[in-house]
Amino acid sequence: MNSIRVRMVFLGLALTAGLASPTTATAAGAASSPTVEEQRLDKAVPREILSRSGFDDVAPRLARDLGAAGSYAEARRIVVREGHALWRRAVDRVQGRGPTGGDLSRDDDRPLYWARLGMTREVRTWEPEFGLSDRQRALLLDGLERTSRGQTEVRYPGGRGLRRILVTGFDPFTLDRDIRISNPSGATALALDGTVIRTADGPARVEAVVFPVRWQDFTAGTVERTLRPYLGKVDLFTTVSQGRVGRFDVERTNGAWRGGFPDNDNIGRTETVPVSDPASQPQWTTTTLPYKAIVAADTGRFPVYDHTEVTEIPAGGTTEVVRPDGPTQGSTARAGGGGNYLSNEIAYRATLLRDRLGLHDSLPGGHVHTPVLQFGSGNTTEITDAEFVRNRLDIVAQVRAIITVAADATFRK
Repeated sequence: MNSIRVRMVFLGLALTAGLASPTTATAAGAASSPTVEEQRLDKAVPREILSRSGFDDVAPRLARDLGAAGSYAEARRIVVREGHALWRRAVDRVQGRGPTGGDLSRDDDRPLYWARLGMTREVRTWEPEFGLSDRQRALLLDGLERTSRGQTEVRYPGGRGLRRILVTGFDPFTLDRDIRISNPSGATALALDGTVIRTADGPARVEAVVFPVRWQDFTAGTVERTLRPYLGKVDLFTTVSQGRVGRFDVERTNGAWRGGFPDNDNIGRTETVPVSDPASQPQWTTTTLPYKAIVAADTGRFPVYDHTEVTEIPAGGTTEVVRPDGPTQGSTARAGGGGNYLSNEIAYRATLLRDRLGLHDSLPGGHVHTPVLQFGSGNTTEITDAEFVRNRLDIVAQVRAIITVAADATFRK
């Protein structure tokens, strides 16, 4: 999910302080209108995806339970419970557990996305008789987002001999271009969450989370809040997003710049990536994944590249320059290898957090771009087809293979 001028088209702290009932009384706030992202739920494609996966019961059940809630505390318990349930249901469906719920293939990430939006719309527009302050509503929405994205579900078993790997994915995006779109990085997160892969050094447990495609969530620190408790405990991490057609890219360098491409709420941001302690913020961060080993390995049908190109303003200059072999000394970032959209930003934030925690030399981590997930030739209206499913399954399998190669190359040292 990158732009390069949009040329190329990890979990969390427990919900304690964040979801605790306010200690002082606050005035009831009016319900909000649905967001741009939530308004797309009324279109035919989302309704079909939900119906054909059986996830069309998720939002109505939440609305029913919230309607019976007699207090904010009860509503909080409902939201947390249902958010957890949605994540587990989505993971189980993708991994072949429980009922299919319809004829949509199990590997599909889209039921989770659209069902979550149905839930957030219910919370956003809910007007309980006991009243709900703006802060309380925001806390309910935050709790729902975090639980339904697996961010509070990360569980690494104790004991020795089991390595720990963290993977992140994204929601679908560019939905106004094609509302049918799926994101293979989100599908990968659902397919790998809680699984064990076999590496040269023994078994490794994979945990996965999914992030929104919204600038404001990243500004508010969702990446750092989610990853910080775990980066010091895992043995390898990779952020994953959808990148270019027909290829994987291991992104060598990440840049501290937002290029302005609209997010899922049709909001753009053009600015330096906002982080804490900006005075010590670098313009560039780098991968510590074993990119040479990954590129050299046979991981699947799509070619894999060590992608080194960036766009910079050279030191002392004013004009943007494309550099095929990475940034020059003292330059200002305008696009990392992964562009200047949210895929570059999650890579930048995750690797900057790694470095600020003093883990640059000990923790392999970076970003992998998957191929664009394409429908079959001539399919411009149907929500799925055989080639679409094959492409998604192949991409997910190849991400798994890439992670295994990365683990083999680092754990055996």
